[in-house]
Amino acid sequence: MRVLLVEDNPELVSLLKKGLTQSGFSADSVGSVGDALHVLATMKFAAIVLDLGLPDEDGLVVLRDIRRRHDNTPVLVLTARDGVSDRVTGLREGADDY
Repeated sequence: MRVLLVEDNPELVSLLKKGLTQSGFSADSVGSVGDALHVLATMKFAAIVLDLGLPDEDGLVVLRDIRRRHDNTPVLVLTARDGVSDRVTGLREGADDY
């Protein structure tokens, strides 16, 4: 199964890829909203791990685009934003877990 990592921190991407690979997954990564939208328009993934603090836009743009297209790919938000209102917003926008 193929997972898309939308994360701009190279060290975190490396650790996540290592863990996913050891668990039997293959992982692709992109570091911006623009790249994520481009990849998601052309490829299908079993799951998406999404950071919200991306350099070009808020990662919620990716989540909204996915759900607007009625794409039910599971999305796990992995971010430093840990306030209750942040979690509520992420889940209301369509994240499967936060």
